[in-house]
Amino acid sequence: MKRIVHLLFGRLFLVGFTIVLQFAWICFMFWKFSYQYAYTSLIVRAFAIVLVLVIVNRWTNPLQKLSWTFLILLSPLFGVLLYVFFGRVGLTKRARERMAAVSRIMRGYLLQREATVEELKTKDLSVYRQFHYIWTKAGYPIYQNTDACYYRCGEDAYPVMLKDLRQAEKFIFLEYYIVEKGEMFCEILSILEQKVKEGVLVRFIYDDVGCVATLPKDFAKDMEARGIPCAVFHPFRPFLSVIMNNRDHRKIMVVDGKIGYTGGINLADEYINRTERFGYWKDAVLRLEGEGVRNLTVMFLGMWRYIKREEEDYARFLAHIAADAGANKGYLQPYGDSPLAQENVGENIYLNMINRAKQYIYIFTPYLIVDQEMLISLCNAAKSGIDVRIVTPGIPDKRTVYLLTQAYYRPLLEAGVRIFQYTPGFLHAKCFVSDDVVATVGTVNLDFRSLYLHFECGVWMYETEAVAQVKEDFVDTFGISREITLDFCCNRALPVRILQSLLRLFAPLL
Repeated sequence: MKRIVHLLFGRLFLVGFTIVLQFAWICFMFWKFSYQYAYTSLIVRAFAIVLVLVIVNRWTNPLQKLSWTFLILLSPLFGVLLYVFFGRVGLTKRARERMAAVSRIMRGYLLQREATVEELKTKDLSVYRQFHYIWTKAGYPIYQNTDACYYRCGEDAYPVMLKDLRQAEKFIFLEYYIVEKGEMFCEILSILEQKVKEGVLVRFIYDDVGCVATLPKDFAKDMEARGIPCAVFHPFRPFLSVIMNNRDHRKIMVVDGKIGYTGGINLADEYINRTERFGYWKDAVLRLEGEGVRNLTVMFLGMWRYIKREEEDYARFLAHIAADAGANKGYLQPYGDSPLAQENVGENIYLNMINRAKQYIYIFTPYLIVDQEMLISLCNAAKSGIDVRIVTPGIPDKRTVYLLTQAYYRPLLEAGVRIFQYTPGFLHAKCFVSDDVVATVGTVNLDFRSLYLHFECGVWMYETEAVAQVKEDFVDTFGISREITLDFCCNRALPVRILQSLLRLFAPLL
């Protein structure tokens, strides 16, 4: 009962209900005018046809075009209004201009060492092409002087994260999608408060929609009172707004510009298995130490400037790392992805890895809701004799999304892709590894929102020790997962298969 009361009077329900009421009122007013004045209905229908033509002629994902076209033609009034408020893939014009200005400034702090590029080009031209794509399209350089350590679950990484936070001397940056008060966050907050007293600068970014059900509305003020400035990404307000479609899904922790973390875990107890929600929560964390942390630092500072609109000298945050630092001499390239332009960096990095695989490509993903390009690439790789394996959760966090994930199994299985469901619980890791030489770990899910709408980040690696650690995690995970066969898809009840077909039609809108 207490949980129900909290839900009904919580900010998520109240703000969400207000937005739904506004949308319903607008729909009702247009319907009323259409009912009373015939020309209003004709105008709406004409506008719907024009909008469909605009959508079809855009160079965007074909499945997104199909979904919006079907919805708009099925119900012109509802479809048009829904598209106006939620159909925008990129940022608004004003937000794009502001983010572009920030990106230009921050890119000046990211310089590529030419010797590293030439050495990589000599070693492997195919790998060099992947670096070149990330550098030219996302603007993030590659480094050699960085140690990388992969942790296969949150509770393994957590003590190391705490130790690094306690040893901070200059600054701590935190950027997370979900933050929830509990054992994990309270312990981190205690360390942050102590560090503030010691004179360490602490900054905190969180996504308001991601935290709307987990944090009170005055959380930022409370943190400011503790000496920890906060930046709230696209605040969840009770007004219809197109910017609600784009979220900050990154997970970044930077300590003194020398140590950085990213991966799947947020700051909540289920990520370190202190509480159980969907069985055992399997995630992935990557710890960096050395030059490559600069990319994560710049990523954070760019988002901070975008939200806070403050000018400052960022050079003081970018630690100088000696050229011979780091025992690991592999290559490492942290990258960011955003809806700023029509360049889907996260997805294209995945596609490049699949298309360049020679022996195998292994994938961890909590959601398998892919577009036609990704589906064809995975199927073609398997048909070409590449060992393609995908691991998805065994216990869902969202039942509808889980059903949609399983809707993509059949064409993949028929092509020869092997699919495993993680039996112990929910798999939240987002990792690719291929041919024992390249891997990526980050925040990018295989779903439309993550690939097209959200701010994301990851780390692409070549010949680092972490690549072998990621591969080992995959091998162990296959052994405790259930392999799915075609019988699983063929034996599903007819109503389930019909529902999955409908869900696939609207997958880009979910």
